[in-house]
Amino acid sequence: MPTATYDGTSVPVDEEGFFTEAGRWTEPMAVQIAGELGIDTLTERHWTVIRFMRNQYAEKGTGPTVRALGKTSGVSVKELYQLFPKGPAKTAAKIAGIPKPRGCI
Repeated sequence: MPTATYDGTSVPVDEEGFFTEAGRWTEPMAVQIAGELGIDTLTERHWTVIRFMRNQYAEKGTGPTVRALGKTSGVSVKELYQLFPKGPAKTAAKIAGIPKPRGCI
């Protein structure tokens, strides 16, 4: 299985770079992952989505879709695309250290 190194720690990832063990993630890793994905600064709105993604994963075993994110995270779909322009659910999941949500291509 492939690995990636964030914040000096090697973590297992899948072939697309998503964490396979969400428990290995830390907030400093999120900052580094975001930078690699072209997001230079994680604002409080980013963190709202990231923490929501992690909570949903912990509760349901998968991250939410963009539609579910827009309806339940307190962040509108329009704002999600402003925060995570390359695909909100997929990008936020990667930064949040959870596997790719079902339904994401």
